[in-house]
Amino acid sequence: MALMLWKEILLLTGLVVGCYWNSLSCGFVFDDVSAILDNKDLRPATPLSNLFLNDFWGTPMAEERSHKSYRPLTVLTFRLNYLFSELSAASYHLLNVGLHAVVCVLLLVFCRLFLDKTSSLVATLLFAVHPIHTEAVTGVVGRAELLSSIFLLAAFLTYTRSKGADHSIVWTPIALTVVLVAAATLCKEQGITVIGICCVHEVFVAQGFTLPMLLDALLQVLRGKDGFPYAILQTILKLIVLIISTLLLVIIRVQVIQSQLPVFTRFDNPAAVSLTPTRQLTFNYLLPVNAWLLLNPSELCCDWTMGTIPLVESLLDLRNLATLAFYSLLGLLAYHSLRHSHCSAKTILMALSLIVLPFIPASNLFFPVGFVVAERVLYVPSMGFCVLVAHGFRTICFILLATHAVKTFNRNWDWESEYTLFTSALKVNKNNAKLWNNVGHALENQNDYKKALRYFLQATRVQPDDIGAHMNVGRTYKNLNMSKDAEDAYLVAKSLMPQIIPGKKYATRVAPNHLNVYINLANLIRTNDSRLEEADQLYRQAISMRPDFKQAYISRGELLLKMNKPSEARDAYLRALELDNANADLWYNLAIVNIEMKEPSEALKNFNHALELNPRHKLALFNSALLMQESGEPRFRPEANRRFLVYIQEEPDDANGYFNLGMLAMDADENAAAERWMREAIRLQAGFRSALFNLALLYSQSRRELDALPVLDELLRYHPEHVKGLILKGDILMNHKKDTQGAKVCFQTILRMDPTNVQGKHNLCVVYFEERDLPRAERCLEETLAMAPHEEYVRRHLGIVRGKMAAMSAARQPLSPAPAEGAGVSANQERKEEEGRGATTGNGEGNGNKKNVRKSSSTKTLAGQSHSQSEHLGTSQTDQLQRTKSKSTKEIKDIEKKRAAALKRLEEIERILSGD
Repeated sequence: MALMLWKEILLLTGLVVGCYWNSLSCGFVFDDVSAILDNKDLRPATPLSNLFLNDFWGTPMAEERSHKSYRPLTVLTFRLNYLFSELSAASYHLLNVGLHAVVCVLLLVFCRLFLDKTSSLVATLLFAVHPIHTEAVTGVVGRAELLSSIFLLAAFLTYTRSKGADHSIVWTPIALTVVLVAAATLCKEQGITVIGICCVHEVFVAQGFTLPMLLDALLQVLRGKDGFPYAILQTILKLIVLIISTLLLVIIRVQVIQSQLPVFTRFDNPAAVSLTPTRQLTFNYLLPVNAWLLLNPSELCCDWTMGTIPLVESLLDLRNLATLAFYSLLGLLAYHSLRHSHCSAKTILMALSLIVLPFIPASNLFFPVGFVVAERVLYVPSMGFCVLVAHGFRTICFILLATHAVKTFNRNWDWESEYTLFTSALKVNKNNAKLWNNVGHALENQNDYKKALRYFLQATRVQPDDIGAHMNVGRTYKNLNMSKDAEDAYLVAKSLMPQIIPGKKYATRVAPNHLNVYINLANLIRTNDSRLEEADQLYRQAISMRPDFKQAYISRGELLLKMNKPSEARDAYLRALELDNANADLWYNLAIVNIEMKEPSEALKNFNHALELNPRHKLALFNSALLMQESGEPRFRPEANRRFLVYIQEEPDDANGYFNLGMLAMDADENAAAERWMREAIRLQAGFRSALFNLALLYSQSRRELDALPVLDELLRYHPEHVKGLILKGDILMNHKKDTQGAKVCFQTILRMDPTNVQGKHNLCVVYFEERDLPRAERCLEETLAMAPHEEYVRRHLGIVRGKMAAMSAARQPLSPAPAEGAGVSANQERKEEEGRGATTGNGEGNGNKKNVRKSSSTKTLAGQSHSQSEHLGTSQTDQLQRTKSKSTKEIKDIEKKRAAALKRLEEIERILSGD
């Protein structure tokens, strides 16, 4: 028996792998994006306790937008996947396939309780290959069904051992059953329905009662002829324990969701908001629709919401006949199984209980759910269906096995990508605007905006009042730089929003993501500086409609910064933090406001808050390190270095990170490291202006002037207007290459671009002196003095030249003395003063070049819109959030030292000019 079971296990596993191996090549699609890619609860940096505080999608249960789907054990398995393989989709799919194989093995054990060996194997094989399971197995979020089914079957199999050999009650299996039921419920809500299956088994299988027997016993008791039989008392006692356990689980579940049901709209489930009898007729018609999918899974669709299944609005609708036929068949099977006590009746009854009870939470009959039909919720009911088929139709089962296996294998390809999934769904149903939207989203992710626009426009034709579709159209027009059309589309979406009714809470009457139409429209019009107030009005309108609308506060904070209202921006971010103080992006944004308000210590504190919540927050790492670096405090240098190192691990292709590491190394006089980082920055970003200049400066300061020349040539090839690069090159050519002509070209180039450049003019005068052309040097210095009459050193140099000329004339010597050694040093040395770290002059090179854009980052996806992610840009970008650097006492002392050194060099120059 054990050997045969192992052979069957291998057969089942092989069949499952054969049918689903191609699912390993599929990515994250549809709901996987929200549950896996966008779910912060999967990240190791998120506290494990958040899994038990948030819903399946990572949204806090207390928030109104939460779907109230509490499945922490399922999310825990996603987190384990992330721990081992991060976002490698293959590992997630592989685990799903393995879990499906485990379910199949447990189902085989279940079937053996009621069917013979052959029928049990046939039922399990049919379940293994049924195409309806592709959504539960190939869709990663379907893991909730798989895990819940494992615990559901384990709970039932455990409960079957609660009856002792002497018909006594064995309590250990019952206690373990309750634990397993709780685990099944923590994987998915329908897990709790196994209690009902256990009750059915206890009464009609374990105790062998039939409905007539129970009615007869009840009549006997009512007539007073006899008390309850011992077997019935035992049954009642066990049922009481099961029912009390169920009630406790339900109470805990209600407390977790804070006694609130999720908010669904007519787009999710049109029948849920319809009037009587349309609502009842439609919901009842959905039952035969689901049954037909089990019988004939030839046309499967990933999304059955919106207009997929038209409403049944009249009793005269012919579809009501399908409902009547379904209930008639179900009633006949139930009557047959409850009236008789033979094995066949018990098998049918257990199959029916496995079909009906787990499906009740998704049936819409007792409370509305967020979908019309969902194939994955048929995972457990299909177990009972397969048992019925195997029990009644052995021959046809083998044909079904072959056809279903092929269908399942082919259906997996539909889940390869979002585009293939949704286009396959459109082949089945063209009346669902959500499907048209989703194909558009898939094309949009491929940057094929023109084709995406066609699908979004079709969605608005299929469902003219679909707010989300009009928002998608607006966003796509914006991506196509068609701003006027984008604004018109957003205005249409805004006009479709429910009107405010006095006395009624607006938040409960609108889908939270639809309010993003105000955000999207405001984001569009605020690109026009003359319409900033209009954009702000839209943000405030969204906040008035939903005071807990976090995204509105975030976007308004960004706008207020642009409007130069940092204190109001700070208030907006603080309000958003009241709603979500565990959001690293919000702390980051607040730090940016602190920088604008010239509060560097507060900014650093808030950057650190962001990094506590997300140690690998790229923007917080970069800008906090930059803030430490620019403070000039040596004590901050090691931590700034560490943060830049972590940053380049996250962004290995961003040259800015390597550049700032190089500048830190220069500050610490670690020239070899500085050279290495600067070289890497230049390799990643050809023509990196600041990196090229500072590398040349590093070579010059290290007495490697000839190594600096090719670096300067590259700098000037990309940036021929770089004044200080020209000055440095001229200095090196004159002092180290003795190439006065080359130096003259450099300084003349500067003066062509800026005739008022005193430094370039003065250095050109020194070149004339080097060429022994004293009259021309005199005229040049006179012109320089006219440009800068308060520069005493120019006046002194002019006096020295004139004195030299007078002395030579008196001695009847030609006005062309030997060239003065070291002339031109002034230009090089003064340039170092300006270009070194700690001072910015002229065009803002040196330290000023290291400033990066600090932009606020948005944390929530707008309706159908990609994330408004922050980015830091290179030094050449515009719209920088610059800030004035305060001078510390140490910096002031450094400046004084440099000034004294400059005066000393001027004296040296005077000696050179006055010498022979």
